[in-house]
Amino acid sequence: MKPITIRNLSIGKGRPKICIPIIASDKEEILAAAKEIIQLPADLIEWRADWYEDAYHPEKVLELASQMRQILGNLPFLFTFRTEREGGEKSITPEEYLNLNLVMAESGYIDLLDVELFTGETAVTQIIQKAHENQVRVMLSNHDFFKTPPKEELEGRLKKMHQLGGDILKLAMMPQSKRDLLTLLEVTLEMSEAIADCPIVTMSMGSMGVISRLAGETFGSAITFGAAKQRSAPGQVEVRELTEALEIIHRNQNF
Repeated sequence: MKPITIRNLSIGKGRPKICIPIIASDKEEILAAAKEIIQLPADLIEWRADWYEDAYHPEKVLELASQMRQILGNLPFLFTFRTEREGGEKSITPEEYLNLNLVMAESGYIDLLDVELFTGETAVTQIIQKAHENQVRVMLSNHDFFKTPPKEELEGRLKKMHQLGGDILKLAMMPQSKRDLLTLLEVTLEMSEAIADCPIVTMSMGSMGVISRLAGETFGSAITFGAAKQRSAPGQVEVRELTEALEIIHRNQNF
């Protein structure tokens, strides 16, 4: 896996980098969460803007992102509007989703933009082009809160993300059995070796999938998501416990 560098952070090298999501609806709560996170062992933060009460107003999203950027300093900043169909808090039309992401791509406030693969190839291509024009990296993603598709389907989704030009490729799946967990880990290992020029991020959600959030360095997942006060997805581990577990695994890797 070839690492990518965002600000001073090398993603895809060493232990998985810890991303803490901000999930709050109120402006003051969001800013307070940003101030708290910079005191925690976070490598990057994710603003889940679908939780924000004014998320349908791009000018208010921009204003708040500007204030968050000032608080975060040099900490890499990932912007995400998770759609309702992939586990997000709000519905959004395709046109609104496209416009919001284009606005954020050229805002100058963010470093990384989450774009859902199933937004559609035309929209995804537009957003990636705009992001890259503004030196913003794109995490192409896909989430399924109900099941884990077969291995071939998961591999196909990662290959499509790569083909479309994603800088980081992300899958988050819900296991229905321990074999689903093994399927995701196998896909992670094989695709992190097959796709050598960009990092892969995977997680199996829920309590059954917790091990996937810890074992990224072994299987090839470059980022893991930890919780400060609230969890943005089932199975996220509290950030201090997560840091300790990742460091134990990192110190004992022999390859």
